[in-house]
Amino acid sequence: MGRIAFASMATGALAAVGLIVGVVPDASEARVIGAVMVAFATGWAMLAFLTTRWTTQPQRWAYVPAAVMATSGVVVAAINAGEPTMTRLSWVWAPAMVALGVWVWRQARRTMPGRSRLFIYPVASAMALAGLGGLYQASAPSPTAAAEPMPGKLVDVGGYRLHLNCTGTGSPTVVLLNGLGEVSPLWARIQPAVAATSRVCTYDRAGQGWSDDSSNPADATTAATDLHKLLTAAGEPGPFVLAGHSSGGIHALTYTHMYPSDVAGVVLLDSASPHQVELVKTFNGEYQVMRRALAIAPTLFRSGIGHVLAAATPPALPGQAGAQVSTFTNSGRGWANQRAEQAALPVAFRQAQALTTLGDTPLVVLTAKDNVDAKPGWGTAQDQMAALSTNSRHTVENQSHVGLLTDPTGATHAVAAITDVLAAVRTHSPLPTR
Repeated sequence: MGRIAFASMATGALAAVGLIVGVVPDASEARVIGAVMVAFATGWAMLAFLTTRWTTQPQRWAYVPAAVMATSGVVVAAINAGEPTMTRLSWVWAPAMVALGVWVWRQARRTMPGRSRLFIYPVASAMALAGLGGLYQASAPSPTAAAEPMPGKLVDVGGYRLHLNCTGTGSPTVVLLNGLGEVSPLWARIQPAVAATSRVCTYDRAGQGWSDDSSNPADATTAATDLHKLLTAAGEPGPFVLAGHSSGGIHALTYTHMYPSDVAGVVLLDSASPHQVELVKTFNGEYQVMRRALAIAPTLFRSGIGHVLAAATPPALPGQAGAQVSTFTNSGRGWANQRAEQAALPVAFRQAQALTTLGDTPLVVLTAKDNVDAKPGWGTAQDQMAALSTNSRHTVENQSHVGLLTDPTGATHAVAAITDVLAAVRTHSPLPTR
């Protein structure tokens, strides 16, 4: 009996991992959840079948969790809901999981021999705890409510609204573009400093921060189109200086290709490269690992883990910004957005490759030394982006990737890069050397 119990539970877990790793990493969250539930249902059905066939103590009760999980998994995958339906469904699945976990525990205790129960109890406990965590997460304020007050405003871009926060005066206006999994409060050290000399705007892409969700692809062309609609609808006049961090640089380059007359200057803050797949040797391996890890991340955070991490890991930023960043990113919605954008990276890279030159448009490439040291080819990719313009400067600073935004010294370097591009645009002169 013990061997059958162990083999059955292990089969369900391994089937779930196999599906996540090899079959559905790029599927929607609903379909990943559905596949995982069907996988675990296989383990429970195996326990019921094998104990009935090969032992004198059949555990036919195990067909109940098998049927519940298989049916639920098929329904969830078929409905294929997105936000905010997945969040609302927490009020259904979470109490059901608690009840099922308790019921399984009692059935195992009542019908299974002593040592055999040891393979069932951890699974039943995990089910109940996941349900309790889900209830706790569902009862917490939504990220947008918890991150109040919202600076700026929401602007309709055609079926959904994007968050835009513009401060300061002076032209050209600087637009700060978030990287993968980032939200607008992450610019809290940089926006006020730039606003002292020019108008500067932060915004959140669809599914990020205070912005609404969208069913559109999470690629660079969509992001550029949305940003153009946002700035136009908000009445913000161009041309703009675009400053993109990480994958935000990819969006800045794509925007520049699509709307060249709207761009007066570009700043790339440790930006991803359009040619990252070919030039950065570690990228493919890292991408495959993240692609699979992020497949299940939104569900794990809906199970209560996100609430714990949101309280435990706020970045060091002024005022409420650190807590706001943590609230948004450590949520099921935040991880679902990161997963969607991460899956779209190869497409986004290809879209950004359409930009082959910036002419003499002022361009500063600011690179984090940590990435140059850790990722072979990162420095070469940064040099290649700097070569897009005949009026460019490439500087490597002793900072981490996110430190260019969050570290006081790193943020000072980022502000200096933006200020230098502003000066070059205003005076129609070459960039100063530093």
